[in-house]
Amino acid sequence: MDVRHGHNKEKLGDQMTGNNSYPNNDHEVAEQKLWRAVIAGAVDEWMNGPLRRQREAEQFLFQDNQDYRMVCFSAGIDPNNLRNRLEKIRISTGSKLEKNALHGNEYNSRRAA
Repeated sequence: MDVRHGHNKEKLGDQMTGNNSYPNNDHEVAEQKLWRAVIAGAVDEWMNGPLRRQREAEQFLFQDNQDYRMVCFSAGIDPNNLRNRLEKIRISTGSKLEKNALHGNEYNSRRAA
């Protein structure tokens, strides 16, 4: 048996059964892009969205484990690595969410007066 042909058959088998770690067709690439867009949207909401959306995004990105991990794996992203990077951003920017909440409370108390 020619080793090259055996190797190609194993590679083809992996592609057919999905036993490889790389996308094997355009559908998988498109699906990863979709899930990456979901993550990018959550990060954008966390950084720039209205207060309610920021809170929801922060809960998803930092406290949710099941859905967050599924979305990351579907996007081809290591969930722990992403969360660690986001945590560094969170620390370096201070708690923007808390600042916004304080600003919102000041605004609401002035409105009520």
